[in-house]
Amino acid sequence: MKEDSIKISPDDMQNYQKTWDRKFDQLEQTFKNKKMKTKNNRGKNIAYWITTILLVLGMASGGIAQLLKVKQNVEGTIHLGYPVYIMSILGTWKILGILTLLLPKFRLLKEWAYAGFFFVLSGAVISHIVSGDNFSRFGAPLIFVFLTIASWALRPDDRKLPVGNPAL
Repeated sequence: MKEDSIKISPDDMQNYQKTWDRKFDQLEQTFKNKKMKTKNNRGKNIAYWITTILLVLGMASGGIAQLLKVKQNVEGTIHLGYPVYIMSILGTWKILGILTLLLPKFRLLKEWAYAGFFFVLSGAVISHIVSGDNFSRFGAPLIFVFLTIASWALRPDDRKLPVGNPAL
C-alpha cells in the first residue's frame, strides 16, 4: 500500500513559520498587556483605598466632633457665622456619606456622597478665606477637598455609575 506524501515547498514552510511567529508574538503581547493592566489596576486600587481611608477618617473625626458639639468646633462654627445647629446636620450627613462610600453597591449614592463632601469641604475653605483666616485654618479642609477628588477619580469600576446608563 502506497502512502500519499504531502510535499511542502520551502517557501510554504517559511510562510507557515512567519504566520505562527506572528500569532505567537500577538499572544505574548496580549499576556504582557494583561499583566501591565493588572499591575496598573493594583496600584490604582491601592491609591484609591489610601485616599478613601484618609478621607473617611477625616470625615469621621469631623462628623463625630460636630455631633458631639466639641467646644473648638462650636467656636469655629460661630466664628464663621453659621448657626450651631448646622453642626448636627453636617455631622449626620458626614457619617451617612462615610457609610455610603465604604459599603458595596449604592453607586448613585456614592456620587452624591462625593459631591456632598466636595461642597462641604470647599465651602469650609471659602468660609475661612472670606472670614479672613490664614492658611493654617483652611489648610486641612483644602487637603480633604483634594482627597475627595482623588478618591472619586481613582474609584474602581464597580463603584462607578455605568457609562451611558444612569440606572443602578
